[in-house]
Amino acid sequence: MPAQASTSVVTHAMGQTRVVSDVNRVITLFQGATDSAVALGIRPVGVVDSWAETPTYDYLREALQGVQHLGLETQPNLEKIVALKPDLIIGARSRHEKIYPQLQQIAPTVLTDNVYDFQRTLALTGLATGREAMAQALWQQWQHNVTVFRQQLASRYSDWPLTASVLDIRADHLRLYLRDSFAGQVLSSIGFRLPAVPNASWGIKIKSKETLPSADADVFFVIKDSEQPVVVRNYDAWRTHPIWKVLKAPRMNQVYEVNKVSWLLSGGILGANLMLDQLSTIYPPLLTPSTQ
Repeated sequence: MPAQASTSVVTHAMGQTRVVSDVNRVITLFQGATDSAVALGIRPVGVVDSWAETPTYDYLREALQGVQHLGLETQPNLEKIVALKPDLIIGARSRHEKIYPQLQQIAPTVLTDNVYDFQRTLALTGLATGREAMAQALWQQWQHNVTVFRQQLASRYSDWPLTASVLDIRADHLRLYLRDSFAGQVLSSIGFRLPAVPNASWGIKIKSKETLPSADADVFFVIKDSEQPVVVRNYDAWRTHPIWKVLKAPRMNQVYEVNKVSWLLSGGILGANLMLDQLSTIYPPLLTPSTQ
């Protein structure tokens, strides 16, 4: 860091870090940080591999064309990070706490608490890169869009808010995502009510069909990998079971398959907006009568 460079102190999940005010070479070590950086007009010099649509999610591919990849976010390649000579590294304590001292030796490093709090990720990325006002503007626009959409839903349903369950179909079980998950935070901000499970944070695994009633809700949003036959077969086994058929969402024909990347893997403000876009196709605005 040049001695004459202007600096500021950023408070984050691991304490405080002094960063240069004019950040040019940013490395992002989890998906939500990459999403947030792109949303703020930043082209990172290094990113971690995506969990699907490898090596980069389709919605970020154009913005990240030619960017160096550093391996998985759970085990980024430190030698590649050193070689890129970053002036800022953005990670998450839940992923990178153990290597935080090494990262700090390479470049100023700031960590969020987790990989799914997209509001905190956006705010920290904006603060650490000198784009705090832009991050606030993006968040204000998100809140406006959510408010408009919530009002549309409230006008559609007399019993609003609806309860909702986000179900991720795996090869041998289901995952029920709760309020603290990425999708749960987005849905909660809109006004949907998600299941409450004591002593659970992001979600729970449902391994027995007899425990399916714990996911009962007005609407199911289903995430599944249609390219994996074992996942498709497992989903067919769950949704043809007698218990599934008596739950509220299946009975009312309110089961919707949703995009895996935006709903589960993106973790950032751009992904949240993609979720809102898909919800807007599920719940299009009601046409108002002509005032002629």
